[in-house]
Amino acid sequence: MTLVEAVILTVITAATPLLIAAIGELVVERSGVLNLGVEGMMAVGAACAFAGAVTLDSTFGGFVAGAAAGMALSLVFALAVLGVAANQVASGLALTILGLGLAGVIGAPFVGARRDPIMQLQVPGLTDIPLIGRALFGQDPIVYLSFALVLAVFWFLFRTRRGLTLRAIGEDHASAHALGLPVIRMRLLAILFGGACAGLAGAYLSLVYTRFWSPGMTGGRGWIALALVVFAAWRPGRALAGAYLFGLASVLQLHAQAGAIRLPSQLLSALPYLVTIVALVILAARDRRATGAPASLGIPFVPDR
Repeated sequence: MTLVEAVILTVITAATPLLIAAIGELVVERSGVLNLGVEGMMAVGAACAFAGAVTLDSTFGGFVAGAAAGMALSLVFALAVLGVAANQVASGLALTILGLGLAGVIGAPFVGARRDPIMQLQVPGLTDIPLIGRALFGQDPIVYLSFALVLAVFWFLFRTRRGLTLRAIGEDHASAHALGLPVIRMRLLAILFGGACAGLAGAYLSLVYTRFWSPGMTGGRGWIALALVVFAAWRPGRALAGAYLFGLASVLQLHAQAGAIRLPSQLLSALPYLVTIVALVILAARDRRATGAPASLGIPFVPDR
C-alpha cells in the first residue's frame, strides 16, 4: 500500500504541470491559433519563477513571476501572428528556441540553489486516511488550482456567451469578423491566458517538482502538453484524464528503472513520448472534424480594411 500511495502522489505531481499547460493551450487553439511555443514559455516560466522565488524569498512571488514571464513571451508570439499575420507554426517554433535560450541566461546565476518544499493542505482526520488521504486532502495549492482551471475553462467555453464567441472565432474567423465579433481581441486574450498557464506550469516544475533549476528541465513536457490538446479532442475534461495518463507513464518508467527491469534505461525514459506518439497516430487515423479540431486552427487572419 505504501508503494501504491507513493505512485499515486508522484503521478499527481508529474501530471499537474502537463494539465496546466495543456488547459492554457486548449483555450488558445479553441480560438483558432496554434502556438507551438509552449515548451519555450514553460522554460522561461521555470527560470523566472525560481529566480523570483530566490530573490524575493517568496514561493508565491516565484509563481507570479513565472506566470508573468510566460505571458510576456506569449505577447511576442501574439504580435507576430496577430499583428503581422505571420505563419503560426514558424512563429511558435521560433518562440520555443527563444524561450529555451532566455531561460538559460536567466537561470544561470541560480544553478545549484534549492527551495524549501511548498506548503501542503492538511485536513485533520482526512489527510491520514490510508491510500487516498494524502492524494485527495494533502496536496499543494497548485494541484487544486489545476482542477479549478479545468472546471473554469469548461464553464467558460460551454456555458458563457464569451466562450461561444471564442469557439465561433475558432471555427470561422472570417464569418465571425463579418458578424462584428472581436476576433483579434479574443485571440489576444486567449494567447495571453495560454502563456500565463505555460509559465505557471514551468514554475511548478522548478518550485515544486524539483525545487531547483537546471537547463533543459522542461524535458519536452511542452510538446506533450501540445499533444494532450489533440488527445483530448479540445475538451477540458479529456485533457484532465490525458494529463494523468501521461503522468502515469512518466512515473511508471521511473519505477521500472528503480525496479531493475532488464530493459535499457533510455527505452524506459522514452516511454511517455512513445505513448504520446501512439496516441497521436491513433487520433490521426480518425476524421479531423470528428476529433473536434477548430476549423480555422493555424490559419492566419487578416481583417478586411
